[in-house]
Amino acid sequence: MKSADVVIIGAGIVGSSVAYHLTEMGCRNVLLIEREQYQGQGSTGKSMGGVRAQFATTVNIQMSLYSIPFFAEFEERVGTPSGYKNHGYLFVAASEPHMQYLRTNYAKQVALGLKDVSLVDPATIAKMVPQIKVDDIVGGSFCQSDGFVDPHLVMTGFYDRARANGAQELWRSTEVTAINTDANGVCGIETTNGPVATRQVVNAAGAWAAGIAKMAGVDLPVVPLRRMLVPTEPFPGIPERCPMVIDMATGFHFRPEGLGLLLAWAHPHETPGFHTNFDHDFVEQLLTRAVTRVPSFENLAVNPKRGWGGLYEVSPDHHAIIGPAPGVKGLFFANGFSGHGVMHSPATGMLTAEWILHGEPRTIDSRALLMERFAEGRMLDETAVL
Repeated sequence: MKSADVVIIGAGIVGSSVAYHLTEMGCRNVLLIEREQYQGQGSTGKSMGGVRAQFATTVNIQMSLYSIPFFAEFEERVGTPSGYKNHGYLFVAASEPHMQYLRTNYAKQVALGLKDVSLVDPATIAKMVPQIKVDDIVGGSFCQSDGFVDPHLVMTGFYDRARANGAQELWRSTEVTAINTDANGVCGIETTNGPVATRQVVNAAGAWAAGIAKMAGVDLPVVPLRRMLVPTEPFPGIPERCPMVIDMATGFHFRPEGLGLLLAWAHPHETPGFHTNFDHDFVEQLLTRAVTRVPSFENLAVNPKRGWGGLYEVSPDHHAIIGPAPGVKGLFFANGFSGHGVMHSPATGMLTAEWILHGEPRTIDSRALLMERFAEGRMLDETAVL
């Protein structure tokens, strides 16, 4: 029978990061299992690729303070590029309550060590992105080290380095069908490629995480939720280093993508489910909000056939669930990122590896992300969710 010290279910960016960090810390006998034929066919390959430290809660800010420098140094540390571009994130507020929210977050971000975040006035916003309508803007928040990465490059970089470090070959097109336990906790898994003996399993299955947890008798509160993205045709005039721009009034946001732009908006009536089809009616709803903030977007050329839908894995408080599963020794969660899986993948890999090898998180105090928080009524409040 095949055996491994650690089995990771899901070989997307999070699972690959866990494998990388485990092998960097000396745990070589690691097996990744991927249900798809190729890595990144789940949420990783459909991500917008944004990375930011402008969050509202301590643990999310700290996760970003670990992850963003990691992306900046990715080639030195991992051996391949990450595609990191520090174009920044620009939040624009059209109401005093939204501006006060940014001020509160700014104070917390600075106190935790974020050095290049600043509050900006409407005139500064107009200079940064001249196309933005600022008549109703009261101010905003900008962080230069925020930006974008290439999720596929990061994922493959993590995995390739894990393999070079001695991890087992990835099992592709393989579904996990059972997690076996005995009196001492996890003792193995069953797969469509045969059984594997192991005492430690990491659930990194993304939007499918709840089903994996159920195999061990755990109700993991993670649900899939569709998010749609719309790329545009080339659009001249946007600054070369245009940041990710977030209109807090509507939730519409955009960033540069090649010679064009990538547009996004979270539809408020989206319901949980595994559907990833692209709704062509979404384009009109999105563009209506886009033109409100950037009038010149009236001239944007958009081909609905190029749009796509991907899945967020959403937890009840929009925070990750990282750490050991309650009641099942040897089962670990790396789930529930609610859209932040790519940007927090370095920190998630490190923290998960620390839980497995040391029995506690050491790099960041991430105990607030344990699943027990839901039963204990201490959910986190992250309102900076895109």
